[in-house]
Amino acid sequence: MLSEDSKFLKPYNPNETEGRIYELWEKSGYFNPDNLPPTTSAPTFTIIMPPPNANGRLHAGHALFVTVEDIMTRYKRLQGYKALWLPGTDHAGFETQVVYEKKLEKEKRSRFDLTREELYSEIMKFTLDNKANTEADLRALGASCDWSREKFTLDADIIKTVYDTFKQMSDDGLIYRGKRIVNWCTKHQTSLSDLEANPETRTDKLYYMQYGPLVVATVRPETMFGDVAIAVNPKDKRYKEYIGQEIEVQSPIGKMKLKVIGDEAVEIDFGTGALKITPAHDANDYEIAKRHNLPAVEVIDQYGKLNDKAGKYKGLKIEVAREQVVADLKELGLLIKEEAYEHNVTTCYKCNRTLEPRIMPQWFVKMDTLAKKAIEVVKSGEVKIIPDFQEKIYFHWLENIRDWNISRQIAWGIPIPAKICSNPNCDYGVVDLEDKINGKCPNCQTGELITDPDTFDTWFSSGQWPYATLGYPDHKDFKEFYPTDVMETGQDLIFFWVAKMIMLGLYRTGKVPFHTVYLHGMVRAGDRQKMSKSKGNVISPVEIGEKYGTDALRMALIVGNTPGTDMALPEDKIKAYKLFANKLWNITRFVLSNTPTTLERPPKGSSGVLNQADQKLSEHFAEIIKDVTTDLDNYRFHLASDKLYHYVWDEFAAKILEDSKNIFLSEDNQAKVSRQQFLIRTLEKILITLHPFMPFITEEIWQSLDKNSLLMIEKWPAE
Repeated sequence: MLSEDSKFLKPYNPNETEGRIYELWEKSGYFNPDNLPPTTSAPTFTIIMPPPNANGRLHAGHALFVTVEDIMTRYKRLQGYKALWLPGTDHAGFETQVVYEKKLEKEKRSRFDLTREELYSEIMKFTLDNKANTEADLRALGASCDWSREKFTLDADIIKTVYDTFKQMSDDGLIYRGKRIVNWCTKHQTSLSDLEANPETRTDKLYYMQYGPLVVATVRPETMFGDVAIAVNPKDKRYKEYIGQEIEVQSPIGKMKLKVIGDEAVEIDFGTGALKITPAHDANDYEIAKRHNLPAVEVIDQYGKLNDKAGKYKGLKIEVAREQVVADLKELGLLIKEEAYEHNVTTCYKCNRTLEPRIMPQWFVKMDTLAKKAIEVVKSGEVKIIPDFQEKIYFHWLENIRDWNISRQIAWGIPIPAKICSNPNCDYGVVDLEDKINGKCPNCQTGELITDPDTFDTWFSSGQWPYATLGYPDHKDFKEFYPTDVMETGQDLIFFWVAKMIMLGLYRTGKVPFHTVYLHGMVRAGDRQKMSKSKGNVISPVEIGEKYGTDALRMALIVGNTPGTDMALPEDKIKAYKLFANKLWNITRFVLSNTPTTLERPPKGSSGVLNQADQKLSEHFAEIIKDVTTDLDNYRFHLASDKLYHYVWDEFAAKILEDSKNIFLSEDNQAKVSRQQFLIRTLEKILITLHPFMPFITEEIWQSLDKNSLLMIEKWPAE
């Protein structure tokens, strides 16, 4: 029976509960699987947390991944598994530097006013400050991860693993330094991989220009000063007589002599079927030029301005130069016509500026062999992707993969441990883990070997996250917990990260890094719009948790949220699950008000044995638990949570408790005792099965049931 000062006589207050409960969990040591009560031959269950960027507070998308991964971990812990959820944070290379550059802009400073060392030092302090905030937010969301094993992508042991992989791949011929065309951001002054180049559909002008006897069509007349040929399709009857000829072309700064070449990559139906070839400033032209041994002439510099090869246009930004070149072509009678042209433009995924192709020495990973093995393990079922339709997307990308540029021209990140030639036209590079190689460049003899100033693409280091965090190859954690069980992350990271973890994990360890990939969709605002600061519709999970309770937020994120699909998160939905938490609190008050204070179950054969009616109710709930267990085993968290919600609200509260009132008013003592035992037992099972979804309120109630143990390590009900 409830005492007069029982907390259940007051409304549930998550703000008074959650911090205290989390401290109780953390002090218990049970987040660390090594401290869990020993179970005979306990199997392991491992999730490596996708490390959130340590450059700001957590957002709603983070809250979803924390909730899903915590559900899996708590469920397996309740089932007796030795469950490890290893947390970490990401230095997030380019992304964090971009965030910090915005901070500098607000302070009316620029990264170019700082030395690399000064910039690195400032960003490190900024990152470590935010790292502490990130960890506080994870705790606030109820993450039952093992903080004793927490990792940071710039930890010394992580860097050593990354360096060892780089060296091994170099020795195996999978890494090379080459002068190739790459995506270049003129704002951020760094190259970017193909995945960081966002395709954007734009309508621009297609210019038809007189090139001697031919007419070419282009959207970039300002690059004509870097032209090295004119290409036509060898099957195009209009131009057969010109193939192999050198023709004279008039430009606004003088005459050019260009050879006409035949190449089947030229589309006969595009424009006039004749293309100007500018290898230094177009990826397709670069490939054509390679096939025909043509040179590349750079006419746009790293800042997006025309250089001295453009004559009078030198120093003009691309857009301005384009206007002036077009005007001059018109005046010379060399512009035939203009027309609207819809096409894809590659832009920087952070600043949305058009990326400029540049030919420059960079470090590349050969991807073909790695990709084939990554395809095989998914096709064989060794790695399962949820939802399964994502497998086709995964295969398509890997089957059309290109070599991966892993160099970044930024200060923040893991430095590439190599020596390169001081001559910018030489692409020589050699791995130098101990920084001992010096002398003249063996490739050109005119340059000195200098320390490579570049840093790794952050995806190269984070692609090694599962085995690096577990201490590959010798640490006991690697031997016990690798391969891991589940990699849960956003569906947009299937290329950026998931595929790379599979490729690098197979390469370095010979094993897949995980057996299941669970992909969640984007969390959108209530009106299904993408959350953004400019729209003012960003939901802070910590603030919303303080308003409605973290359990309510977690349920709102899970119920009805199928894997791989975007979800809307209206505030009304969160509010509804706050009401559900209150309902659970009130249910407990009723049960405790009508049952003995002890929860000891009477022995079989005593008056505590359930009567036929209560036994039937108990069996019904056992079937629901069986369904919920099957759903959880198959990653159907949206169904499991919904079934528990409806049982508690629609059956247990609305029907069973109402019926119990009449029983407790009757004079049938056997019926009363039976119902008391049913209510106590069922409440226990409700708390255990709801715990993965709503950990705070369930633990708080459990601690009030005269229990001497933590709910988080109870046994999942078999029935």
